[in-house]
Amino acid sequence: MTENIADAAETLAKTFEPATIEAKWYRHWETSGAFRPARPDAVPFTIVNPPPNVTGSLHIGHALDNTLQDVLIRYERLRGKDALWVVGTDHAGIATQMVVERQMQARQDKRTNYTREQFIDKIWEWKRESGGTITNQLRRLGCSMDWSREQFTMDPHFTRAVVKVFVDLHNQGLIYRDKRLVNWDPKLKTAISDLEVETREIKGGFWRFRYPLADGVVRTDGLDYIEVATTRPETMLADMAVAVHPDDQRYQSVIGAYITLPLTGRRICIVADEHADPELGSGAVKITPGHDFNDFEVGKRAGFKASDMFNMFDAQARVVQTADGLIPDRFIGMDRFDARKAVVQDLAEAGLLVPHIDKDNAEHEFEPRTIQTPFGDRGGVVIEPWLTDQWYVDAATLAKAPMDAVRSGAIEIVPKTWEKTFFNWMENIQPWCVSRQLWWGHRIPAWYDADGKVYVATDEAGAQAQAGEGAVLTRDEDVLDTWFSSALWPFATLGWPDENDAMVARHYPGDVLISGFDILFFWDARMAMQGLHFMGEVPWRRLYLHGLVRAADGQKMSKSKGNVVDPLVLIDQYGADPLRFFMCAMESQGRDVKMDERRVEGYRNFATKLWNAARFCQANGIGASSSLAAPAAAHAVNRWIIGEVAGTLATLNQAMADLRFDAAANAIYHFAWDTFCDWYIEFIKGAFDDETRAVAGWVLDQILVMLHPFMPFVTEELWHALSSPAHPRANDLILARWPEPAAAGDAVGDTGAKVEVEWLIALVSGFRAAKNELGLAPGVRLEAWLPQPSEATRAIIAANGPAIDRLARLSAIHLAPAPAGAAMQIGAGDATLIVPLEGLIDIAAERARLEKALAVSQKEAAALAGRLGNASFVERAKPEAVDKARADHAAHTAEAARLSAALVRLNPPRNGEGDRA
Repeated sequence: MTENIADAAETLAKTFEPATIEAKWYRHWETSGAFRPARPDAVPFTIVNPPPNVTGSLHIGHALDNTLQDVLIRYERLRGKDALWVVGTDHAGIATQMVVERQMQARQDKRTNYTREQFIDKIWEWKRESGGTITNQLRRLGCSMDWSREQFTMDPHFTRAVVKVFVDLHNQGLIYRDKRLVNWDPKLKTAISDLEVETREIKGGFWRFRYPLADGVVRTDGLDYIEVATTRPETMLADMAVAVHPDDQRYQSVIGAYITLPLTGRRICIVADEHADPELGSGAVKITPGHDFNDFEVGKRAGFKASDMFNMFDAQARVVQTADGLIPDRFIGMDRFDARKAVVQDLAEAGLLVPHIDKDNAEHEFEPRTIQTPFGDRGGVVIEPWLTDQWYVDAATLAKAPMDAVRSGAIEIVPKTWEKTFFNWMENIQPWCVSRQLWWGHRIPAWYDADGKVYVATDEAGAQAQAGEGAVLTRDEDVLDTWFSSALWPFATLGWPDENDAMVARHYPGDVLISGFDILFFWDARMAMQGLHFMGEVPWRRLYLHGLVRAADGQKMSKSKGNVVDPLVLIDQYGADPLRFFMCAMESQGRDVKMDERRVEGYRNFATKLWNAARFCQANGIGASSSLAAPAAAHAVNRWIIGEVAGTLATLNQAMADLRFDAAANAIYHFAWDTFCDWYIEFIKGAFDDETRAVAGWVLDQILVMLHPFMPFVTEELWHALSSPAHPRANDLILARWPEPAAAGDAVGDTGAKVEVEWLIALVSGFRAAKNELGLAPGVRLEAWLPQPSEATRAIIAANGPAIDRLARLSAIHLAPAPAGAAMQIGAGDATLIVPLEGLIDIAAERARLEKALAVSQKEAAALAGRLGNASFVERAKPEAVDKARADHAAHTAEAARLSAALVRLNPPRNGEGDRA
């Protein structure tokens, strides 16, 4: 089947139908091994795919990220490099365990009915049956990944790498166990990363309480209490201090004094700390170091050890007794939100609640506030900062090498504006919590003896050897954070730590990593840490960070807003090629992509335009080119188009070198649509000779090759359709040779051909635009006058009479002064042609219409310019409103310019005018 597809050359169908050709060509590419690196003598080029969750489905962000990668890998493959695109999926600890548990719940079953090993077997069974959804969807998008080396972060070789890294880091003192605050999901009962926390705006309250001073202490203002405020009253049961700013004069006399904490009777100290803001509320802040990240740091500065900080919740966020035993029994076992109500009620009954007085002088229990509240993105419940023992990586030490690499240029971040954010985060990096309380994942290679002493080893035998014979060991129940294992992706996927795998030596480090900016720290930075630490080299030389795909109005896409776009629906409707091209054309470094289905439809029209151009060529005996070099050409139009190929190639190559996907896409788009389809084909219609057929076939080949990275399916189909027995294709397009600048030969420097053809284009464009502006039918034939033309202009007219007649609909150009009267003027090169309008249109009415329309456009443009010149509008208005104003201003300005030009054309010329040389 592979040979039949590759060798087939058949008449193109009348219409471009993506679905059939997409399935055919992807199957052919994959089965023929086109995606595998198979050029041992060539320069290697390697990229790694950010591994999607094994539970995932293709979303619009994946479509952008993977399209950019595929464009890059196809481009470098065409340039002759030994291209490897590493592909695979992440085991997605939380997400996968949740999927399987939900299925069990639907059958009235649950995880705890099984041993850990039995449950993990069920997950592997699910993975075999349902874990390939997103990989099949990546194929729909056209991703040319090396599926023969597909990876999974729980594969045996990958697990060996994970265990080795953990053990080595522990032996080097870079992994340790510590008691710190984590993001705790009470529903899933595990720590989660910051990336798995989403902040929502929730209607909440701000409660104020009086904390009585102890030991008879009275403030200088005569008060015997300190007022504190909180959005989480329940946590006061574990308060350990009250903080005031060291410069706040209201509290100087009581710094170091004690408070008797209501309800518990605990004595807590008043400490001075700059965390307390004198301008916020009373200026005094309750400190609960076991349940607030800021309070944890204040507590450490106040001298509390983490082991001494109180934890008042269990894993399900129910109240438990603290170490001092002072929480009243009635609160024990309460859910945190029930405890909140009970605490407020008890404090109110004790006269310690300070009511909120609203603007109408009415009293309320609390001040209404909109609270930025953290939720678990999977568990869907409010996250609780929780003090617990976890495993941590010394990220601050590992961050030094990546920062040095970026400073030295060993890693180039594109766009460069992201460097500041990178350094800001890396310089202030916190210990990295890598343990998770799950069953699915890489189990932490640590064992404990009866005294709680830990032994870290690659296996239990190694731990037993450390502990000594007879010691009874229990393995750590936790698994590793998936970001820990995915940080090894650039080298573990190549076979590391197996020393005999030559793939590591050949394909590490990678060349480019393409990533969304939102995982710069969670994945990109951590790959840089681990790669430099274990491999001694950067994991990739360039890091390209793209933006998000947003809704058409600029809003972030979300299911709750109902503005999510399914890329597979777009592929079904328009084809993969148009969606891919849209992603590239809209990807401008550092900016988000606004989804616009009309643009996708427009690029479907582009594919159709190219399809029809190929059909035209095929019908006129134009087929595949026989050489990489351009054919010899004498005709000006052929030398011009060859030179335009070279110019487009240079622009495209520079754009790809700069990772300017938008510039690259737009370069080939405008050449294929405007230069080739709209002009070159029009020029050569009816003038086919052997030279023109050879040049046209060569140019179309160059278009297909240059366009292939962006639109692989339609270009591969056309590549083979244009093949012929006389000139059969040596390779599939995916493995063809990229054009070479020198291939265009001396046509590149042929300024004469360029001047001649651009003169004709200006003439034809000018006449077509003028007819449209004046309401004349496109087919109306006109006569023009051109007094005193230059010799160059005379030569162009003489050499191109039939083309001028056919394309500009000019039956004659009189090289003499124009008759008196109203006329329109058309510029072309150094000439101004004059076309009398008497008898063609109502001159006065047309001038009045144009002047009226011009006044409207100028007024609108001026009003919008004033709005955009107002700094208040630009800074305060919604970004989409500012963007619309700019677009409208540009449109009205362009329209005013067009109308002004039309009015100029109506001015009667003076006798003898017409040459601008």
